[in-house]
Amino acid sequence: MARVIFDLDGTLVDSAPDIHASVNFLLAELGRPSMPLAMVKSFIGNGAPVLLDRVLDACGFPEDAALRAGTLARFLEIYEANSSVLTRLYPHVVSSLSRLVEDGHSLGLCTNKPEVPARQVLEVYRLADLMGAVIGGDSLPQRKPDPAPLLAVAALLPPGLILYVGDSEVDAETAERASVPFILFTEGYRKAPVEALPAVATFSDFAELPAITAHLARD
Repeated sequence: MARVIFDLDGTLVDSAPDIHASVNFLLAELGRPSMPLAMVKSFIGNGAPVLLDRVLDACGFPEDAALRAGTLARFLEIYEANSSVLTRLYPHVVSSLSRLVEDGHSLGLCTNKPEVPARQVLEVYRLADLMGAVIGGDSLPQRKPDPAPLLAVAALLPPGLILYVGDSEVDAETAERASVPFILFTEGYRKAPVEALPAVATFSDFAELPAITAHLARD
C-alpha cells in the first residue's frame, strides 16, 4: 500500500478566487487598485510570504521588513476569515480520495498554505477525516520546494511507497529533491508545459487517480 500525499491549492481545490479576493481586499485597505485574477494566480505556490512579497513588489511597495511583516499578518487575518467562500473542489476529489482509503492507502497533505486555513479548507470540503497527516507552510521552518515538509508528512503515515500528487513546478521540485515519485494533476496552476515536469504519471480527472496509484503500488 502507498502513502499518497497531496498538495492543496491547484491540486485538490481551486482556491485562487478566495486568495484573489483577499489580496484585493488588502490592496483596497492600502489604497491601491485591485489585481486581476490571472496575476494573483501566477503568484501562488511558494507560500503566503512569497505571495505577499510578489503582490507588494508588483504594486511598488518598498523593501521594508516591518511594513511587509505587518501586511502579511493582515493578509492572513483576512484570508483565514474567507478561505472557503469561493474555493471549489476539483471534480471527483472526494470520491477518488475515499476510494484510495478504501483500497488501503494512507493519505496526507503537504501544502505551502498556512496550516490554519489549510485545515479549514479540509474541514469545509469534507477531506479532513481522510487525511492522516497535515503539514502547512508554517508548520516547519522549511517550506516547499525544500523536501523536509513532504518527508515529515510521510513520517507520520504508516510505512509504504510514498507518492506526491501536485500541480506545479514547486511540487515537482519538492518530490524530486525528496526522491519521491511525482504524479502531476494537469488542471491546476502549473506554468510550464506538462512534459517539462518530471512526473511518473499525469492525470486531468481525479477519477483516474485510484487506478494510477494501484499501478504504481504494484510496481
